[in-house]
Amino acid sequence: MEIERDVVERVIAHAEREAPIEACGYLAGAGGQVTRHYPMTNMEGREDHFTFDPREQFAVHKTVRQEGLEIIGAYHSHPATPARPSVEDIRLACDPALIYVIISLMGGQRGVKAFRIREGKAEDEPLTVVSPLKTGEKTSE
Repeated sequence: MEIERDVVERVIAHAEREAPIEACGYLAGAGGQVTRHYPMTNMEGREDHFTFDPREQFAVHKTVRQEGLEIIGAYHSHPATPARPSVEDIRLACDPALIYVIISLMGGQRGVKAFRIREGKAEDEPLTVVSPLKTGEKTSE
C-alpha cells in the first residue's frame, strides 16, 4: 500500500487529538495509493476499542463513491499499545479486502503499520509513504 505523506501526518494528528481514546476512520484513493482520509467518530469513546458511527460510515462510503475513489483501508489508533492488531482487532476485522492501518502513540512515539487480516490471521502489509506530485509536476519515465 502506498500512502501520501500528508495523509499519514493527518491521521497521526487525528490520533493525537483523540488520545487517550482510539481514533478511527477510513483511507481512500485509487490504484492502491491512499490520497484521502476520512476521520470518524469512535462511538465507544474507549481507550481500547472503537466502533464507527453507522450513519457516518454510510456517508463516507457515499462521499468516496462520489469523488471517484475507493476505500482502501480502515485505520485506528492504539494510544498506549504497539501498532499491531489486538486479538479483538483480528476478531472484528470483517473485510478481507481492506488494509488495516494502526497508529501507535505508545510512550510518546509515533508508529504506523499496515496489516491484512484474513481468516483470523494478521499479516504485515508493506506500507510506503510517498510525496504527492505538485500541480504540473511530471513523473520521470
